[in-house]
Order: sequence, then C-alpha cells, then structure tokens
Amino acid sequence: MRKGIHPEYRPVVFRDRAADYAFLTRSTMTSERTVEWEDGHTYPVVDVEVSHVSHPFYTGTARVLDTAGRVERFERRYKKREEG
Repeated sequence: MRKGIHPEYRPVVFRDRAADYAFLTRSTMTSERTVEWEDGHTYPVVDVEVSHVSHPFYTGTARVLDTAGRVERFERRYKKREEG
C-alpha cells in the first residue's frame, strides 16, 4: 500500500439507538462523539439507524408479500386488452 493516501483504520463503536445495542469493530469512519466502552477505553461512536439486531430480515419479523396474486391480476387485466 502507498503511504499517506489511506484513511486511518481504528476501533469504532457502532450504536443502534432503536434496539439499544452497540458493538465495537474496526472501521475508517470518524466521529466527533465518543463513548467509554466496557474495557474502559474511549472510542469514537457512530449512531446507525438499523443493525442486525433491529432489521426485520434478521429478527424474523419480515413480511412476505403475496406476489402471486398480483401477477395473476396483472395477467388478467392485460389479457382482456389483447383479446379486445
């Protein structure tokens, strides 16, 4: 890697406010806000809207849409136009 062109890669806390959940990982994201983590160190914190704890796909609360009914209605509607 060339020196001086890459952002700093460091520990950052990502916090999901909706689920009251936070996790520590490494990232190039920056933030003016900081938080004291469980290990006693202070890290920059980035608030996120959705994480794996609050997203419906991962929590199992995702809804499945009835696409078959929609396709059948579409086909019925446009078959009438072709026949007429």
